[in-house]
Amino acid sequence: MTATTEILRRLEEVFEDVLEEAVSLTTETTADQVEGWDSIKTVELIVAIERAFGVRFKLGEIANLENVGQLVERLSAAAD
Repeated sequence: MTATTEILRRLEEVFEDVLEEAVSLTTETTADQVEGWDSIKTVELIVAIERAFGVRFKLGEIANLENVGQLVERLSAAAD
């Protein structure tokens, strides 16, 4: 299992907890493609992701993310 695959699997668990429904994520997934992922849920997701992965994001790091793949890259870099 690659690091990206493992991060995506863990992210799916976080998303499912926050959104309270099954979610299938790819690196190309955007908020528009996920039912219930709005601006309020984005804040909840970031807090939950920070807890799950033991990281802290700066506002500028997350404000410009275009898709889940960019989030995976940030999480991967934080783990290094």
